Amino acid sequence: MAFDHALLRVRMRIWLVRWLYLVGVGHLAGGFLMSWWAELPVLTYYHQQVVASFGGGESTPLMDVQLWWFKLFGATLQAFSLFMLVLVYVANRTAERIVWIALALTIVWWAPQDMYISLQQSIWSHVWVDLAAFLAIVPAAIWLAFIDRNPKV
Repeated sequence: MAFDHALLRVRMRIWLVRWLYLVGVGHLAGGFLMSWWAELPVLTYYHQQVVASFGGGESTPLMDVQLWWFKLFGATLQAFSLFMLVLVYVANRTAERIVWIALALTIVWWAPQDMYISLQQSIWSHVWVDLAAFLAIVPAAIWLAFIDRNPKV
């Protein structure tokens, strides 16, 4: 019995597309959580660490600013998640590898800058979250670009 490479490509493509949809929905849910439930007790330590990285203590005005930025970024994350989901949808429907490449390049452009900016304030939690997002999206998008290089085969 011969190994069916075409079937393997189809199955891998289906799995990777589903994975990217899951990542996009996860980002959307995370952004929603950030915007609407920033004051949850489970996030208190995180907010305190961010404020402390800027030299703040228990300052209420600084915590208010931190919560505001956090909520604002949550709304931005929601919008970018919707863009990501649209890109995954279009790339999946058209099998145009340029869309997968655009998704990967967008994250490759964003992640190092975001990590660098976070490291300037020693906010390691952001670096780890950025790295996780990078690893969740970029390899899958590149693999899909490779799979879709010649969809007829």
